[in-house]
Amino acid sequence: MQVKQKIYTPEEYLSLEETAEFRSEYWNGEIVPMTGGSFDHNTLFVNFCALLKFASRSKDFTVRAGDMRVWIPRYRLYVYPDVYVIQGQPIFQENRKDVVLNPKLIIEILSKSTQDYDKTDKFRYYRSIPEFQEYLLVNQYERYIEHHTKTDDGWVLREYELDSAIIHLSSIGVEIAISDIYEGVTFESELGTAITSENSEE
Repeated sequence: MQVKQKIYTPEEYLSLEETAEFRSEYWNGEIVPMTGGSFDHNTLFVNFCALLKFASRSKDFTVRAGDMRVWIPRYRLYVYPDVYVIQGQPIFQENRKDVVLNPKLIIEILSKSTQDYDKTDKFRYYRSIPEFQEYLLVNQYERYIEHHTKTDDGWVLREYELDSAIIHLSSIGVEIAISDIYEGVTFESELGTAITSENSEE
C-alpha cells in the first residue's frame, strides 16, 4: 500500500521551522530538508557576504544570507537562497520579520545535488518575483559563473571562467572580481595536482 505524503500548510511549516534542528524549504505543501554545504561552498558563501557587505557601505541595499527565508507566493514556496540583496527597505511577509518578498539579486552556490534545480525550476520560480533582476550561479568545483540579467527584452546570460574577469552587477551598481570570489577555494583538479607533486618530491 502506498503511503500518502503529508501535506503541510505554510503556517504549519513556519511553526515547525521555529523549533527545527536543521533548515528545510517548503515546496507547495511539502517540507524538504536542506543538505549541508562543503568547505568550498562555505568559503564562497563567506567571500560573497564580505564583498557585498563592503560594497554596500555607501549604497542603499541590504545583504542577507543563509538563514533568511524568501516567500514566492505564485508557487507557494519558502526558500533559503545562499545570498541575496534587497534594494531599499525589505518587504516582509505579513506578520513576519523572518520572511522577505523582494530580493533584487540572488546568488546560489551550486552543489552536485541541487545544481539542476537551481538552474531550471528554481530560476523560473525566482523570476516570478517582481523585484528580481539578477541571478548568479556559482560553480564550486571549477572557476565558472553563470550570470543572468533581466533586460527589457528578457533575460541575458553571461559566462565567466577567467580569473581576471570582472562581474558587473548592474542591479546594484557593484563590480566584483572573479579572483576575489574564488579566493581560498581549492578545486578538485588543483588538489589532485598538489598531491601528485608532493608524492613526487618524496
